[in-house]
Amino acid sequence: MEINERGFSNKALEDFDLIDRAVQDKDQQAYATLMKRYKKAVYFMILKMIRDADDAEDLTMEAFAKAFRNLERFKKDYTFSTWLFRIATNNTIDFIRKKKLKTMSLNNTLSDDSGNAVNIDIEDDDNNPQDVYIRTQRIEMVRIFVDKLPAKYRKLVQLRYFDELSYEEIAQELEKPLGTVKAQLHRSRELLFEIASGKEKHI
Repeated sequence: MEINERGFSNKALEDFDLIDRAVQDKDQQAYATLMKRYKKAVYFMILKMIRDADDAEDLTMEAFAKAFRNLERFKKDYTFSTWLFRIATNNTIDFIRKKKLKTMSLNNTLSDDSGNAVNIDIEDDDNNPQDVYIRTQRIEMVRIFVDKLPAKYRKLVQLRYFDELSYEEIAQELEKPLGTVKAQLHRSRELLFEIASGKEKHI
């Protein structure tokens, strides 16, 4: 891996260029390229933390949505991958704390594509006003994309993200087979990814 005089790899510099194009030129392909580069890595990192494929897909979508929404605030003091993985990690930790899941011990074993350790900090405090604020921000962050979904998917996403029902509860609410609910929610996530990457014109 080549490192330039600024200490960043060529891939990191390419990411910086993609970010500039996305922010300054509203280049939709730049968003899509960033997502394609890191979607799989983010997903498997989250899956390692919570060991649930459906929730990992949900949280991956949330991480990219939050990153893209805040892309103008990104500073080139560190790599995009480090910043993105930290967003994904913190969002997942919020989820773990909320669900009170029993997971593996989290430490600094996770690293970004440049081999740098990603610090993970977990507070053991009970839910507090900050948790409520974080949850509210997550809802608002996702809602800006949900409004662009085809009507038949909005109800599913409403029940899953905003009402926080389980897949089984959604199936019962809509009187649909569990497999159908999972398949349609999977498609909803794909559409949300496309919307988040600026490809909603194709939907």
